[in-house]
Amino acid sequence: MASTTTTGFPVAISAPAAGTLCGGLKRRSISPQAGHALEILGHAIEYLTDEFIHEGRSFSAQDGQLQAVQLLMAVNRQIYFECPEVPPIGRRILSLLRLQAN
Repeated sequence: MASTTTTGFPVAISAPAAGTLCGGLKRRSISPQAGHALEILGHAIEYLTDEFIHEGRSFSAQDGQLQAVQLLMAVNRQIYFECPEVPPIGRRILSLLRLQAN
């Protein structure tokens, strides 16, 4: 469990270490509730960033709108990483073969 401090708002996130993110794509089993939350958060993030760009504002770490985007992104990651990983097809086949052998 990690904590983000870029916004000054502590948000508990459960995310793998940065090294494992580059190791390959991992599929996740996303429940309908988590999918709905990710969709809503994605729309909110997109809306705030579009509004920010269309207003032509400059980037500042103290900007409340940018802090809100960072906070929404942290919550988005938290929800996504809490969804269980789906094992690769090879591992699932081996597991199935082992069950049938017993």
